[in-house]
Amino acid sequence: MSVASPALSTKQPPRVLITGLQGFTGRHMAAELEQNGYEVWGIGNTLADDPRTLQADLTDSASLLAAVQTIQPQYVIHLAGIAFVGHGQPKAFYDINLVGTRNLLEALAPVADKLKCVLLASSANVYGNLQGGLLSEFNPTNPANDYAVSKLAMEYMAKIWAPRIPVVIARPFNYTGVGQSESFLIPKIVSHFVNKRDTIELGNMDVWREFNDVRDVVHAYRKLIEAAPVGQTVNVCSSNLVSLRDALALASELTGHELKACVNPAFVRANEVLKLGGDTTLLKTFIPDWQPRPLRETLAWMIAAETNVNKAL
Repeated sequence: MSVASPALSTKQPPRVLITGLQGFTGRHMAAELEQNGYEVWGIGNTLADDPRTLQADLTDSASLLAAVQTIQPQYVIHLAGIAFVGHGQPKAFYDINLVGTRNLLEALAPVADKLKCVLLASSANVYGNLQGGLLSEFNPTNPANDYAVSKLAMEYMAKIWAPRIPVVIARPFNYTGVGQSESFLIPKIVSHFVNKRDTIELGNMDVWREFNDVRDVVHAYRKLIEAAPVGQTVNVCSSNLVSLRDALALASELTGHELKACVNPAFVRANEVLKLGGDTTLLKTFIPDWQPRPLRETLAWMIAAETNVNKAL
């Protein structure tokens, strides 16, 4: 474990509980925290080889309570949940994202006096698909699917616990990186280019979105728990909009491969907003030096990783 930054230098490193430690974001979150002097613990619903990862299920209050009592965290970063909008069981969004988060907060209540900050990962999906431009935290919410509704309901539920537990809500915009499932857009594009496919089926290629780097997102999460703006809801975003067509061009340039991109009508949303991203104003009040990576750097990292995996096969 690396040396803590001066602000965190203590005899005992700060202890952080990450839910969903074994997931895509969780693994990057653990690396970010350990590199900055934290002692990382995790919970997951499957057994892990790591002694600091305890088995606990968000739907099982007893296992959560036992894990929290064992870990005695000072910080919590709640990442566990169902993140894929196209998940086939809508009820699971509410069981995990809403009720599961409530079970976690209930388990944290007995150790609330030790807690400095609890970050709950929500989603920019709560803003819906009808507002364009750069959205701030003051924009109205208008969730358009069960995933987004479950996240917004989680935000409201968390406010009930706010007097007792120091909660901060993060609303990340689109992000990607090494280890993300190919059911997400950018990993799908990377896989098609690295594997030199002839064609790829996509939706509207003239939409502009943020495609942020998971390494920047977990950096922002760390900075937010350190700033501990309790009671705040903060967009985790870059304001860097890239069109899907430009993302394809970047992937082609980086790999030297060209393919035919076809529009699949099933992937095209009705009345889709052409340009949609986040306003960084509030985020920069807590992270003044916020400088997220450009998509080119993220794509190069992902392409190199995928290429290395293929070579190893």
